[in-house]
Amino acid sequence: MENVIPSRLATLGHEQRLAIFRLLMRRFPDRVPAGELAQALCIKPSTLSAYLAALMQADLVTQSRQGTSLRYSVDMTTVRQTLDFLFLDCCRGRPELCLPSTRENQTVSKPYHVLFICTGNSARSIFAETLLRAEGGDRFIAHSAGTRPYSELNPFALRLLAAKGHDTSGLRAKTMAEFQGPDAVQPDFVFTVCDHAANEDCAAWPGRPVTGHWGVPDPVKATGTDAEKSLAFQSAYGALLNRIRAFTALPIETLDRISQQQAVDDIARMDIDQKDTAS
Repeated sequence: MENVIPSRLATLGHEQRLAIFRLLMRRFPDRVPAGELAQALCIKPSTLSAYLAALMQADLVTQSRQGTSLRYSVDMTTVRQTLDFLFLDCCRGRPELCLPSTRENQTVSKPYHVLFICTGNSARSIFAETLLRAEGGDRFIAHSAGTRPYSELNPFALRLLAAKGHDTSGLRAKTMAEFQGPDAVQPDFVFTVCDHAANEDCAAWPGRPVTGHWGVPDPVKATGTDAEKSLAFQSAYGALLNRIRAFTALPIETLDRISQQQAVDDIARMDIDQKDTAS
């Protein structure tokens, strides 16, 4: 192991290769198309190919084929092995030196604050906020925000929520700034439900909440008749409902932070093949 660590660290020492790795980490467990990586990071395809080859040679990134598209994902096993080696060998197991401060060994009082993020905060994150309120009982307080929120919520989204029996009177579009000030609520969990939001390089959240990417295809982009558009919103609603039911069923209070993160990542894998096909 010690023979490959310098190569991996040197690979990540390059600014743009590190940017690719960080984006893939934010999107984990998604398999991200090369074209989307190039567009999100403004890297020429030929240059991106060389960077990805270096990351794969270091066993930090894996490649798979979906039809005619090459897709990339972080090799989480290798990443864990690398970090474990650095912690045990370089730091000699001293957590005060090598591990970030977390709330793993602290008592986190209920209810848990959960923040859902997308770009526009008009449909998917609004669905997630509403669904967690309905499914989570008094264990959770749900919030949502957008990286670039629209001024109005999507009318198809509001009609669907109303048809499902949800109260939509208190819903509104919000910006992430509402959750980032010194007096803002500190979330215990943060989920991106939009690939574009996950692709954005945002500052780390204070308190290091458990994070996950539950990307769902954007129903706002659906075309065709109103019935066809409504079907896209129904699909997004159903995918998020499945994930949120799985999340609320977790015995969060009995799990340490690492186990919470693993459980969140497992939920992110739900229907991932269908998502690849949709994209």
